[in-house]
Amino acid sequence: MQEQKLLLFEQPGPQNTDLCIEVVRRHLARGFRHVAVASTSGETGGKLANALKESRVNLVVVTHSAGFREPNVQELAPEKARAILACGARIHTGTILTHSLEVALSQKFSGLYPGMLIAQTLRRFGEGTKVACEIVMEACDAGLLPEQEEVLSVGGTARGADTVLVVRAAASKRFLDLRVLEILAKPRL
Repeated sequence: MQEQKLLLFEQPGPQNTDLCIEVVRRHLARGFRHVAVASTSGETGGKLANALKESRVNLVVVTHSAGFREPNVQELAPEKARAILACGARIHTGTILTHSLEVALSQKFSGLYPGMLIAQTLRRFGEGTKVACEIVMEACDAGLLPEQEEVLSVGGTARGADTVLVVRAAASKRFLDLRVLEILAKPRL
């Protein structure tokens, strides 16, 4: 049996980012070799990359796809990307697995689709939990994280970080093999 400390934040949001970074740093001592973090603007990814630049961890910063907010716009600014890369992290820019195609179809045909159901189910544990699961699969799909490895995954609600999970990685094609092994931090609401 294992007893683990869980950080429960009163509210979701970016005010929890620094504490989530500390949770990641503390748990790296357990031997984790891979970390994934969601970062839209590059702010959270940059903070974590800077905090982990002296470690030998494989940090993957996962950003939104180009055109996510509006056509032809990449939300990750080039200077933020350069700073993240300079710390030794890698960046994956890709489509959110439970979002783009299904949103287009649901808007056009007023239906409900499996990816949307999965997203809503994961949101019962918090937006950051949904994000932390998605980014691991996206990074595996891109070949930046190995499948079946335990990964520290950091997600958030809108901006910043408020969730840290230990996830057994799987590619999206093998979504049913993905496992949330531990919840280290999350908002209570």
